[in-house]
Amino acid sequence: MGFFSFLGRVLFASLFILSAWQMFNDFGVDGGPAATELAPKLHLAKSHLSSRLGVTLPNVEVKQVVAAIVALKGVGGLLFVIGNIFGAYLLAFYLVVVSPILYDFYNYGPEERHFSPLLTEFLQSVALFGALLFFIGMKNSTPTKRNLKRTPKPKAA
Repeated sequence: MGFFSFLGRVLFASLFILSAWQMFNDFGVDGGPAATELAPKLHLAKSHLSSRLGVTLPNVEVKQVVAAIVALKGVGGLLFVIGNIFGAYLLAFYLVVVSPILYDFYNYGPEERHFSPLLTEFLQSVALFGALLFFIGMKNSTPTKRNLKRTPKPKAA
């Protein structure tokens, strides 16, 4: 069972690791195609949050956001493969923060052509998040082995 657990973690984490590797290779000087795609969505999310919260949010370079995404996906995926729960937390954090910004289906009406693909991608991210929550729950519910020495019972005289 240990082999299949490891194989499942490798296949699951490969989604994150391979996409992080591709983003890293395409990064370049300006952040690559990921930065080009993320820039308008990040600006829209920032203006939406600023209007809702009533405060101005600081300017963040898209290149730095892409670098943080690559780090979260890469390090989180590698730690997840070896069974470290911190890797699962990093991947869950990535999904919670980035998915609503990247897959902004809520900015489109159901009749628009962008709505369905974005909703599908967002729901896939929700499913991945659910799988991570399952992994975290299983890791937390598994009892740890303790090396408890048994105290010898006193002999009756």
